[in-house]
Amino acid sequence: MTKKVLIIGATGTVGTAVTKTLLEETDDQLTLFARSAAQIDASDRKKIIAGDVLKNNDLDQAMKDQDVVLAALTGDLGKFAENIVEAMDRNHVSRLIFISSMGIYNEIPALVGASGNLSTNPILKTYREAADVIEGSDLNYTVIRPGWFTSGPVEYEVTRKGEPFGGHDVSISSIADLVKKLVRDNSLYARESVGINTPTKR
Repeated sequence: MTKKVLIIGATGTVGTAVTKTLLEETDDQLTLFARSAAQIDASDRKKIIAGDVLKNNDLDQAMKDQDVVLAALTGDLGKFAENIVEAMDRNHVSRLIFISSMGIYNEIPALVGASGNLSTNPILKTYREAADVIEGSDLNYTVIRPGWFTSGPVEYEVTRKGEPFGGHDVSISSIADLVKKLVRDNSLYARESVGINTPTKR
C-alpha cells in the first residue's frame, strides 16, 4: 500500500538517507520539508516544501493528507516536537517517527560509554524534552534513539526503553531501513522509544 510520507528535515543526514531508501525500495509519495528545500532535486514522487517547523502555517500546509510524519531535526527539539505534535493533532495525522539520540534515559552502560548519557551530557536535554512531549501525546509515535552515525551496510539491533543500549555506533542506512519498516507497519514499535545500534561483534 502506497503511503504519503512527510519528511521534516529532509536535507539533513537522516532525512536524505530515508528519502533515498523510500524512493528506491517503496512506491511511497514523499513530501520533503526543509528550510533549504531549494537544494532538493524534484521528481514525480517528491513534493518539496520550503518551510519553518516553528511556523504553524508551514506545518499545516505540509501535513495535509499525510499518512506518516518523520522528523529528523537538530536544534531546539523540545519546541520543535511541541509544534509538530500540535500540527499533527490539528490535521488528524497520527503516525509520527521522531529521531532522537541514545543516552536520553541514561541507558548507555559503561562498556558502551556512559559519558554519552544525559546525566553527564547536557546537550541531550532538548532531545529528552522532545521525547517527553511525544510520549505525553496521543499520537501513534515511535521515537528512535540512534548511536553515533557511521557509513556502512544495513546491520542493526533494536533495544526497547528500559533496556541497556547495545552499542556505540549505527549506520545511516540502518536507521533508514528501520524507518522504512515503521512507515510500512503502523503497529511496529507503536508508542515506543527504541534504540538502534550496530550489533557488537562477540
